[in-house]
Amino acid sequence: MSTSDILQRDLDASGILRLTLNDVGRRNALSEAMLAELGAAFDAAGADQAVRVVVLAANGPAFCAGHDLKEMTAGRSADDGGKAYFAKIMSMCAGVMQGIVNCPKPVIAEVTGVATAAGCQLVASCDLAIASDSASFSTPGVHIGLFCSTPMVALSRNVANKHAMEMLLTGDMTSATRAAEIGLVNHAVASDVLQDTTMELARKIASKSSMTLATGKRAFYAQREMTLSDAYDYASRVMVENMLAQDAREGISAFIEKRSPHWQDA
Repeated sequence: MSTSDILQRDLDASGILRLTLNDVGRRNALSEAMLAELGAAFDAAGADQAVRVVVLAANGPAFCAGHDLKEMTAGRSADDGGKAYFAKIMSMCAGVMQGIVNCPKPVIAEVTGVATAAGCQLVASCDLAIASDSASFSTPGVHIGLFCSTPMVALSRNVANKHAMEMLLTGDMTSATRAAEIGLVNHAVASDVLQDTTMELARKIASKSSMTLATGKRAFYAQREMTLSDAYDYASRVMVENMLAQDAREGISAFIEKRSPHWQDA
């Protein structure tokens, strides 16, 4: 896979694509360039049959410091005070976050250091997250007169309302242990086993039928926005179509015959 200066790409033999934020000097901020790189990378991963799971990691002491405030401030020099530029960046960022959710491949965040504001949003947008026990999270916009409204969207869909509101209203740092308790991340582990733990989880998921994973991920995010009745109607239709798929037939046969399944990803 290709590697850019600010986003590294590495695909291993088991189909695990590691995307590593590498703009260390800017604390891996979601600059316009980084958003463009991430958007393209997730689009490409979703279309690449060789990719089975995506791991989103970062180099340096910060996982992601959120938007590049210096870049944003420079946008104020426009005649409209930056309104059009701010709208462009927010649209790009929302596109990346939705691109992660809409990507048919499971996405796992591997978090070291701090993940703040839109960086916290990035973690919350991933399907799963494993954090170093020294990592920390916050939505600190209130400290600078800027409520973290867009990070709120992902955060409020991952943790209970009162936990989300506490983070948003105080801007306080949340430890990795607390983040695991409230559901922002799946696990907080020692730094020296973070990558091994993440890759073990990624390999476990990568061993499944990619058709099944894509079906399930799409259905998971679709049904949670529905009423209970509509969700069951929708999920029932998904199950029927899934049962007719080749890999479902193979998986059930393998279970009955007490053997390992041979996935065709179809």
